[in-house]
Amino acid sequence: MRKLLILLLMLIMVVVSACSQEKPNTFALGKGGTSVLVKGGTFKNTKSNYYGKGVTISNFYIGKYEVTQKEWIEVMGSNPSEFKDDNFPVEMVRWYDCVEYCNKRSLKEDLKPYYNIDKNKKDPNNKNDNDDIKWTVTINSGANGYRLPTEAEWEYAAGGGQMSKSYIYSGSNNADEVAWYWRNAGDKYLSGVWNWPIIENNNNKTKSIGVKQPNELGLYDMSGNVREWCWNWYGDMDSTSGSVRVCKGGGWIGDVSCCESSFRGKYEANGRGPDQGFRVCRGE
Repeated sequence: MRKLLILLLMLIMVVVSACSQEKPNTFALGKGGTSVLVKGGTFKNTKSNYYGKGVTISNFYIGKYEVTQKEWIEVMGSNPSEFKDDNFPVEMVRWYDCVEYCNKRSLKEDLKPYYNIDKNKKDPNNKNDNDDIKWTVTINSGANGYRLPTEAEWEYAAGGGQMSKSYIYSGSNNADEVAWYWRNAGDKYLSGVWNWPIIENNNNKTKSIGVKQPNELGLYDMSGNVREWCWNWYGDMDSTSGSVRVCKGGGWIGDVSCCESSFRGKYEANGRGPDQGFRVCRGE
């Protein structure tokens, strides 16, 4: 009996030890939010703009879903979205709104804000004459707070990271499996060429997060639903100035080609639309 008890205790210790050594690849990002750990490395997705160019990504966490209206309201106190629903991605948000959200959410969760935002100083690197905001936004080195992904990080994650199967869209070569875009985001599936009156009459709009299939890393809606803001200026990979910011992934109103992980969208930082949202990330 004593030997049996000892063996049982040893077995329990082995199981506990094994479980304690497992490192989960997800963790909570605030109330109800979830983030996925993206293991770094060079680009495996052969469709990527960065493939074969020696670009290496460090480990980081990125939101499993686009930021929802519920999450936005909890931090910002109001909802700018055209299509109201707690579980829909927030939209009608400017690039400036998103960096401000990142800092406010960081403070709310006792994290060090990632951005220094000077609303009184016009950004000398912003060459857009139509941008009436032009806050100067710089990075707070060493901060652990929320931030927008860089274009390279976004494309690496959307393309499956080290688990990539070189899909055209994020998680599939069939856009309808993973993306909400102009053909499938309304009452019925549309055919023919892109036509705004037809799209409007079809009641196209954003959809609840996480309905379509995820990609290789378990990330949802990186193709379609809403376009997602990135940190970078649109231009060369190392551009430090510009007139528009990068947005990736395409949205419910756009063509299927915009849903390709490699597609480079662009938008004025002070611009906003019913198909413009974002997701957050953090360092490991």
